[in-house]
Parts: sequence; C-alpha cells; structure tokens
Amino acid sequence: MNPERLIFLIFGFVIFSGTTPALVLAQVDGRFMQNNEHEIHPIETLPEQKKLRKKESGDKNSKSFRTVEWLDLMPKKDLDALLNPPDYISQMEEGAFEDEILTELRNMPKEISDPYQQALVSTEVIKEMDGQRIRIPGFVVPLEFGENKKVTQFFLVPYFGACIHVPPPPPNQIIFVTSKKGLAIKELYDPLWISGIISTSRIENDVALAAYKMEMEFSEIYEEEG
Repeated sequence: MNPERLIFLIFGFVIFSGTTPALVLAQVDGRFMQNNEHEIHPIETLPEQKKLRKKESGDKNSKSFRTVEWLDLMPKKDLDALLNPPDYISQMEEGAFEDEILTELRNMPKEISDPYQQALVSTEVIKEMDGQRIRIPGFVVPLEFGENKKVTQFFLVPYFGACIHVPPPPPNQIIFVTSKKGLAIKELYDPLWISGIISTSRIENDVALAAYKMEMEFSEIYEEEG
C-alpha cells in the first residue's frame, strides 16, 4: 500500500504551515490502540484561507507574540523519521479495509530502536522555545473547568479529536495550557489561536503526555473568509 494513503486512512496530525495544513504522519500501533479503544474518525483540519476574528483580545496584543507552527516544536530528527517511515508501513495490501490495516500494524514486529517508533512517542523538545512568548493555532482538549464552566486547564493539539476519538500525537506536539481567567469554549471543533509563555515542561495525566507547557494570556478564534 502507498504509505501516504495508509497514513491518511489511519491517523494523521496536522502541521499548520502558514495558511495551508499539511498531513504529515503517522501510525497507530498496539501501544495506542487496544481492543478498538479508539474509533477512527475523520481528521478535521484548519481550512485554508482563514482570517482571524477578535476574541477576548485585540490584534494589538497578538503582535507581542511570535507566531509559530507545530513543526517549530519538533526536533528535526523526529520530523525526518516521521517523513521517512520504515518499509513495513508500505507493505500493507492495497485496498485493505481500515480495521484490517490496524490489525496488520499491531501485529508487525517493531524494534525499540526504530527511529519512526521513537518519534511517535518523542518527548524531545526545542530548548530555545523555553520562556518564549508565542502564538500557535490548535484544538482544545479540556481537562479542568472553573467558574462559569470555563476551561482552566487543557491540552492544545494540532488536530481535532486528538486524545478523544483518535490517539494522541507525539508529546512534543502537545501543549499543556493553563488559564487563570478560564477559556470559554462553544464547540471543541473550533480551532483557536492561543497566545502565552511556553516552557519545556513535561505534563502527564491519564489523557496524554505533553512535552510543553504554556500559561495562556489570551485566545483568538479562526473564522473562514467570505
């Protein structure tokens, strides 16, 4: 099976590159998927040609933060490994159903030294990001609520459904975010810009492991043009 088609069918995470999302990788194996623990759902990405609508803060505030992409948080060796999957990924039979593909992947022997497998669970970070004031787009996975049902702790992830309907992305593609005033969420499938100070701290709970942490200062929501 063509690796790109396999990647699309099973599991993808979105790298926000400018206004165009790019499907990059990845693979679900036995560590992430046991007894149909997660259902396969379509991956919802940020549409192209977006404009920002003001929410909770104005454009003036957003200019004090450096806009980054998800790839900026991933070491080059991890990205290279994910963009160059091993041969067993391409050994799937063309036309196989999704459940058959998942079964084959789970049954395939995988070495712990396999860079591809290591990249899927990598906690390696970009040290220079520590303490930076950044602005990054993503989807919210609520973890804790405060007053008025506002979200005070959440994971920010690069695609909709991560950690809920589909397995989580690599830890260095997850940011644990805290918000003192709380974040009002209408729909989980609405992508947001989140701005704040990021740090290279590992946070783990029963939902996922994040290699980054952020103190949110404000958020903005994406709105499709015209």
